[in-house]
Amino acid sequence: MNILVLSDSHGNLSNMIRAVEQEAPRMIFHLGDCWRDAERLQDQFPDIPVRQVPGNCDFRPDEPAEQLLCLENRRILLCHGHTYGVKTSLLRAGYTAEEQNLDTFLFGHTHTPLVDLRGQTLFLNPGSIGDRLRPTYGVLTIENDKVVGRIGLLE
Repeated sequence: MNILVLSDSHGNLSNMIRAVEQEAPRMIFHLGDCWRDAERLQDQFPDIPVRQVPGNCDFRPDEPAEQLLCLENRRILLCHGHTYGVKTSLLRAGYTAEEQNLDTFLFGHTHTPLVDLRGQTLFLNPGSIGDRLRPTYGVLTIENDKVVGRIGLLE
């Protein structure tokens, strides 16, 4: 299963559409900073399920700041990252990953792409799909009981 991971779109719907067309995912995760962008993307691709969490620029007090999903027996946490202080360090994120026995910790906020395996947990930050100069996204592949992440660039 290929999952497109987007974050920090900041109103750039066209980059998100291009990423979907480039990757043809079975599911999309939006990690915040423009809630409405994820809704508009869902309107464009109604057959692809979209899961999202709010970012620090989204005023969504009734939405949970994170979601824990279990897909193909893998525990995946979606968050924007600001509540974990990811711009400073991944220490709190690492503790959470250990405590919750996570296979994958997905976050955005920093606008800096990252794929890093720490212990049993894959940490993936897709960067910013809304970046005007170098938009990036993540792809999470769950296959044969393994989770693999990579960063993609728009062509």
